Amino acid sequence: MRILFVGPAAAGHLFPMVPTAQALRAAGHEVLFASGQSLDHLRSAGFPIVEIGDGRSLREIFEEHLGGRIEYVNEGRTQEEIFDMAAEVFAHASRPGVAGLLAAATDWGADLIVHDSFHAAPPLVAGRLKIPSVVHNFGVSAGRSMTERLASHVPDLYEEYGLAGPATTAVLNLGPLGGDPDGLPMRYIPYNGGGVVPAEYLRRAERPRVVVTLGTVLAEVDGVRAVVRLVEAAAEADADFLLAVGDTDLSPLGTLPANVSGLPWVPLNELLSRADALIHHGGSGTMQTALQAGLPQLLLPQGADHFVNAEAITATGAALSSTSDAVDTALLTRLLTDPALRDAAHRLQARNAALPTPTAIVPTLEDLTTRH
Repeated sequence: MRILFVGPAAAGHLFPMVPTAQALRAAGHEVLFASGQSLDHLRSAGFPIVEIGDGRSLREIFEEHLGGRIEYVNEGRTQEEIFDMAAEVFAHASRPGVAGLLAAATDWGADLIVHDSFHAAPPLVAGRLKIPSVVHNFGVSAGRSMTERLASHVPDLYEEYGLAGPATTAVLNLGPLGGDPDGLPMRYIPYNGGGVVPAEYLRRAERPRVVVTLGTVLAEVDGVRAVVRLVEAAAEADADFLLAVGDTDLSPLGTLPANVSGLPWVPLNELLSRADALIHHGGSGTMQTALQAGLPQLLLPQGADHFVNAEAITATGAALSSTSDAVDTALLTRLLTDPALRDAAHRLQARNAALPTPTAIVPTLEDLTTRH
C-alpha cells in the first residue's frame, strides 16, 4: 500500500503520527508525508516529504489572517470557544494546500490518507479520489468532530469538488485518555524528534529532578511568562529543575536560583526517563510523553487543548493543575512527595502499555483499505 500522512506544519500535530508511519513502513508499505512550511522539524523522522501550500509558514498565515500578533494564551475563553477559534484559523490555513495535496495523492497513487484533524484538505482529497481516510488523534480531543468543524469553514471547497462533506473511514485514538468513542485504541509511543542527550541525564540524579517545558509553540509565541512564579517557588524546593525550553530567552526570569538551569533542545522522552516529575503547559504530546514514562505531572494550562487535557489527566489522580500565578513551593513539594500521585501515574502508564502498538494496528489499516 501507499499511505499518505498529512498534517499542519507543527510538531504537536505531525510527531504523533511518526510511530504509526514507522510501523507501516516496517511492514513493507510505502509512506509519504505532506505538509507546508517549515518542514525542518519533520526531516529528522527519515520519511520522504512533499511540500504543499503556498510557501508560507503556519505562523505567517495565522498572523495575516488575524491581522497581527497571535494570542496563544486564552485563559479567559472556554475550551469550546478555543476549539471553534482554532478550527476557523486552521481551516483558513489549509486552503493553500488543497490543490497540491490532490495532485500529490493522485500522482503518487495513494491508497490511504492518514491525517491530523486540524488540516481541512485530507478528508476532502480522500473523498474526491474515493480512497479511505483515517483521522489520527493526538490525545484527549476527539478528531472526528474537529474534522467536521474545519469542514464547516470550507463549504465552498466541498461544493467545488462535488462533495457533501468529509467522509472519515476510521479514527485512531492515541493513548488511554479521551479520543473518539468509536476510535481504534492505540498505545502512545513518543516521538520527540532528534537531538543530543547530555550524558549526565542518562543516569539518576542524587536528588529529585523536575523537568519544566512549554512545548514547541507556547515558548516561541509567549516566551517564559508562564513559569516566572514557578521559578521563584522552585528556589525553596528540595529538587533540581531543568528548563527544557530550547533557545527561548530566559531573561524575564531574572537570575536563576542555584537549583534551576536551562537546557538546549533535548528529546523529551529521553529526558523524562531519568526524571521524577514534569511541569508543563498541558500540550498533548508533552502530557502523553510523561504519561508513558509514569511520571507525576503539574499542568499550567494556557490555551489550545490544555484545559481539556488537564481535566482528563487530573481526573485519574496522576497529575495536578494550577494557574501559573498560583504555583508555590508547597505545590511543588506535593508533586514530588505525594505517593498517591506517583501510584496513579504508574497505573496510567500501565493502561497505556496495555493498548495495541502501532505495529499491531497495521493489519487493521490494511484490512479497511482493502475493504474500501
